[in-house]
Amino acid sequence: MRSFDPARPFTRKRGFAAGITRRELEGPSYRRLLFGIYVLASVPDTPALRAEAALLVAGPRARTSHLTAARLRGVPIPTLPGEHVTVPDHDARVKRTGIRCHVGECESPALIEGLATSRPEQLFLELAESLSLIDLVVAGDHLVRVTSLSVNRLRSFLRSAGGVSATHARAAAAFVRERVDSPMESRLRMLLVLAGIPEPEINLTLHDEDGVPKRRYDLSWPGIKVIVEYDGRHHVERVEQWEADLERREAIDDDGWRILVVVATGIYRTPSQTLKRVERLLRARGLPGMPVCLRDDWRQHFPGQERAA
Repeated sequence: MRSFDPARPFTRKRGFAAGITRRELEGPSYRRLLFGIYVLASVPDTPALRAEAALLVAGPRARTSHLTAARLRGVPIPTLPGEHVTVPDHDARVKRTGIRCHVGECESPALIEGLATSRPEQLFLELAESLSLIDLVVAGDHLVRVTSLSVNRLRSFLRSAGGVSATHARAAAAFVRERVDSPMESRLRMLLVLAGIPEPEINLTLHDEDGVPKRRYDLSWPGIKVIVEYDGRHHVERVEQWEADLERREAIDDDGWRILVVVATGIYRTPSQTLKRVERLLRARGLPGMPVCLRDDWRQHFPGQERAA
C-alpha cells in the first residue's frame, strides 16, 4: 500500500485513518471526485486524476475504458458525464455513483500516466457504444494519428469483434484515415464524402525542384488542382500571419490551383451551402466520378441551422 498522499485520490476511510476529520474532509480544503473519493482541493482537476479515482474504486484488476480512457488519451470527444472502468469478470464489478463498470477482457492493457487503460483499437470499439458516426470517425482519425494504431490493424481487430456496437464501429472504421490533422478536418471530409463527392486526398504535400516540402493541402483533388481547407480562426491574430496566408494563396493561384476555405459556420450552421460551393467548383473543374446529384446521407449527421428560402 502506497503512503498516504492527499494530493492523490483517496477513500474516505483512508483519509480518516490518516487523521483527517469528517469536518475537514467536507470543508474547503478537500474536493470530492467521486462518491467516497477525495483529493486536496488545490489539485487541478484532470482526466488522469479522475481516471485514478475511478481505478481506486474498481480495484487492481480494472482498467479505465470508454469515455474515461478517451479523455485520458486526449481523444476529442463530446462532453459526456461519468467515469468508465472495465473489469475482467462479473465478480469484480463495482457499483458506485458516477462510475459505469463494464465487463470485458483485461489482458495486457496499455499504460497511460501509469494507469491501466484500453488499447487504442479496443477503445475505438468501446466508444462506438456512445458516439455518433461522425464523432467516432473523429476519434478514430485522432487515434491513428497519435498512437501506433494503423487503419489496417483497427479494421482487422473489428472484423472479429462482437457485441451490439461492433457493426457501428466497423461502419465508422471504413471512414478512418491516416495523417488527419484536426477534428474539423475530419468533419469536413465526412460532410463531403457522405454527400457522394469523390473522397479527397488528405494532407497532400508538394515539393520544390530540390525535393523540399513547400506546401501541404488539407483536402485536395490533385488531378483537377482543387483544394478545400478548414480555417478555424475567428479573427486575424497577427498581421504577419495574415500576410503569410495571402502570399501562400497567391502562390497557389500562380500554380493553377483553386482553393476553397471553409470555416466552422460552414460545417455546423450552413453545411448545404458548403456542399454547393464545393460541388460547383469540382464540376467546373471536371472532377471525374461526381454524382448526377448529391446524396442526402449527410443530412442526419449535419443538420445545420439554415433557414428555408
